[in-house]
Amino acid sequence: QLVESGGGLVQAGGSLRLSCVASGGTFSDYRMGWFRQAPGKEREFVATITWGGGSTMYADSVKGRATISRDNFKNTVYLQMNSLKPEDTAVYYCAVHVNPTINLTMREGYEYWGQGTQVTVSS
Repeated sequence: QLVESGGGLVQAGGSLRLSCVASGGTFSDYRMGWFRQAPGKEREFVATITWGGGSTMYADSVKGRATISRDNFKNTVYLQMNSLKPEDTAVYYCAVHVNPTINLTMREGYEYWGQGTQVTVSS
């Protein structure tokens, strides 16, 4: 089970650090990802990180403003978001990448989604 936290209401230009804690199992051997879903829109890729944390990838929309990291001892994955914009408003989800044959940016390759954490950025 994955549980996200750290969302909230923030003004444009502000920062948030989202956390995703795994319980009931360990995902330290797996690549992890963050996605987000705005009202009326499809869930979209935000960032992903390898099991060891040595490689990351970001959506163009957050590149330079987001940092994904992980602490396998704590079974936790983080997403630091800086210079937030109103268009970053969405529910943010983390998930485990279980299907290496599917592109890393596609949600179909991920499972064990958490319940999400709401991020709202006011202008």
